Amino acid sequence: MTDVLDLRSDTVTRPSAGMRAAMAAAEVGDDVLDGDPTTRGLEARVAELLGKEAALFFPSGTMANLAAVCVHTRPGAEVLLDADAHIVHWELGGVAAIAGVQVRPVRGDTPVMTAAQLHHAARPRGRYEVDLGLVCLENTHNGAGGMVTPLTELQALQSVARELGVPVHLDGARLWNAHVVTGTPLSAFAACADTVMVSFSKGLGAPVGAALAGSQAVIAQADRVRKRLGGGMRQSGVLAAAALHGLEQHLGALATDHAHARLLADALDGAGGARVVPPDTNIVMLDLPHACADEIVREARAIGVRCSAWSPTRLRFVTHRDVDGERLRAVLAALRSVVAQAAH
Repeated sequence: MTDVLDLRSDTVTRPSAGMRAAMAAAEVGDDVLDGDPTTRGLEARVAELLGKEAALFFPSGTMANLAAVCVHTRPGAEVLLDADAHIVHWELGGVAAIAGVQVRPVRGDTPVMTAAQLHHAARPRGRYEVDLGLVCLENTHNGAGGMVTPLTELQALQSVARELGVPVHLDGARLWNAHVVTGTPLSAFAACADTVMVSFSKGLGAPVGAALAGSQAVIAQADRVRKRLGGGMRQSGVLAAAALHGLEQHLGALATDHAHARLLADALDGAGGARVVPPDTNIVMLDLPHACADEIVREARAIGVRCSAWSPTRLRFVTHRDVDGERLRAVLAALRSVVAQAAH
């Protein structure tokens, strides 16, 4: 079936014609030797948007997150972060294997870690206690269904980290979505952290790339870590041009992704007893009354819809710029029927 509606992730997008043209026309140089002009332009733009002194282009958000942890900590330290954070579940334990730190997940009775929970989780400093080295935050929060942590709560989390005497890193892979849906300036979100990672390969539709932003000193250290990890790229301006195009042309269009997510959520809520986690942004989590997620994934594929089994009892749908609104509306009734039949 060629007319497939792929809702597995916002990473499945393909570069638009305008993005491909920008990539083809990019001015390039050797970024490792003496700098790539288009990459330098992207880094300056990201630093400006986030209100930071500098930024550095990375092949992936996972590498940028790892570099941030390496810069902020030393082996044997501990990182406090939300129990369902991307760094905990989806980055192959890189911070342990490479940075030599242990993560201690903070879990409470809310979907995302709060300042009160962070404060409660902090160990007292003592002779045999692990040294706390870093607090990591995530906004929007992937595992919580694209949930936005509002600015006031981010500021409260930052205040706790300051009391604990440690820096903050913000995994902002989808910070663009948080900005668009709330109207909060990107720089205001970023001010709550010492370093911020943003991704270009999700909502903005670029094929590759992320950036890490922070102070000049921290980014200089991150540059060395990136090289050690094999992330130094040569004519990277071809990729940076795609990211720049996404920033200039696709950022505002994220509101359409959010609208499509709400449309999908409204259509699926209650089907066969399933319950939707109301989406803040472009991720829809559907909680099922029993373990039938894999069955629904198979049956949905048969009607031309691709989605993911987040767990045996939870489905994940992600809207993005390649989702055609008419196609989405046309398939909603059939998709609801698939869910209802499997979940009843």
